Amino acid sequence: MGQEKFIFEFSGKKVEKGTFQWSAPSNIALVKYWGKKEHQIPANPSLSFTLTNCKTITKLDFQLKEASGISFDLFFDGQPKEEFKPKIQKFLERIVNYCPYINDYHFIIHTENTFPHSSGIASSASGMAALAVNLMQLEQTLNPQMTVAYFDQKASFLARLGSGSACRSISGEAVVWGTHPEIAGSSDYFGVPFDAPLHPIFQDYQDVILLVDKGEKKVSSTVGHDLMHNHPFAQQRFEQAPVNLSKLKLALETGDLETFIAIVESEALTLHAMMMTSMPYFILMKPNTLQIIEQIWSYRSQFKVPLCFTLDAGANVHLLFPKKDREKVLEFVENTLAPLCQNGHYIVDEMGSGAQKMM
Repeated sequence: MGQEKFIFEFSGKKVEKGTFQWSAPSNIALVKYWGKKEHQIPANPSLSFTLTNCKTITKLDFQLKEASGISFDLFFDGQPKEEFKPKIQKFLERIVNYCPYINDYHFIIHTENTFPHSSGIASSASGMAALAVNLMQLEQTLNPQMTVAYFDQKASFLARLGSGSACRSISGEAVVWGTHPEIAGSSDYFGVPFDAPLHPIFQDYQDVILLVDKGEKKVSSTVGHDLMHNHPFAQQRFEQAPVNLSKLKLALETGDLETFIAIVESEALTLHAMMMTSMPYFILMKPNTLQIIEQIWSYRSQFKVPLCFTLDAGANVHLLFPKKDREKVLEFVENTLAPLCQNGHYIVDEMGSGAQKMM
């Protein structure tokens, strides 16, 4: 199924002006996507958990205008944010063939995050997803016959063109992006909800994000992805990921926590190993990242609590565990791990269900 189905065909309906507001969550990849082809196509499939509290809230005001072309104003946390505009401009240019109606409107975009920007909590994922669902609501206004399934699929497709992982922030507790023979309907063009019931142990999984470093990353994810071209271990990695996804799929269905932990932690360390063995090489982990990992391993071994870590492209640590263990894990976080975080800060989050319409 190609991209052509996402090209908007004018219905004859127009709307003068309006306002929409949506939130879209961040997501944390368990099987990592690192490396991409042209047009934001992933080099390997990935699987993520959608979060709840770490999200972007975006309000979109739009007004019909006479001159055709892309035009918008952007505000972040209530202030004009000129440095963000080139990325939004590029995104709108990428999607205009699929959403030609954006040439007809001037947009005012107000956006804010509930978590630190550019610190490895996938702010570009939630930000682009939030903008994509707002634009899809405008499209739905122009085409009221649109189905919910098409709305979600095209929103994911559009979000991907802004930030690859953003396609996993539209819908579903667990989402797969990238073609995989064991995931029904999986595609390189958009994310799809995990196609089997999650075992009860995973249905309300918890994620405490330990904010080791809230500053901007020294190397952006875009640059990191590009360094996978000609990487000496890239091909082995691209072959490893779908195998790990198969193993993780079975673990999620059966409640196999031992396999879940092994795959998730291995994937996190592999992601950072790719960074450390690229040319030029770089390290996004900090000393306290490693200390936290060692503390997690020690706690798991001593108390037999099935908690594990994963990392995104940054220094912060995601601590994953079943909800039944929440009380004792939060005590461990407060007493042992928080002192290793910047200013003692961490975010308590849990699995969520995707983008939400707010107005």
